[in-house]
Amino acid sequence: MSGFGGMPQAELSEGLKQLKSEHPPLLGQLEELYGLTQQIDQEIDVKNNFKELITKVKAFKAALDPHSEREEGVLFPMMGVYIGTTSGPIAVMEYEHDQAKANIGAFLATAEVAQGAVDEKKKSAELIQNAYFILTEHFSKEENVLFPMAERMLTDEEKAELLRKIQEIK
Repeated sequence: MSGFGGMPQAELSEGLKQLKSEHPPLLGQLEELYGLTQQIDQEIDVKNNFKELITKVKAFKAALDPHSEREEGVLFPMMGVYIGTTSGPIAVMEYEHDQAKANIGAFLATAEVAQGAVDEKKKSAELIQNAYFILTEHFSKEENVLFPMAERMLTDEEKAELLRKIQEIK
């Protein structure tokens, strides 16, 4: 029951530590994206900020995709053996991944055509704000609930397999 009732959380194994260590740089990128969306909302240099937002969203997606694959393709199925994947924490995590990716994808699909009106750019930028809110909360849930749960649940052999498999995803 570590992590609850005031007991200290267990030290994370190497694979889980790696997944957790990928969050701060992603959060840093998300903060930048959110800042740009705020500038666009306030109609500050909309044209240039929107252009920069497109570039930075593409870079963020390139960093997020392998991280998501490590979780969806390796960690979630390993945990799913114990707790299932159709409901509960894994289903919620996958849903949040899907929601964030859908917002980012919709932004990229509409951004190239939203070159005209400021209102179109604002509406498009809202999709990135949605992804920001989903992912900042999502990372917190992973760090505070999911990763400690995985640490308690997985065997030492599974933790070694987790590390090996996530390091294969570049």
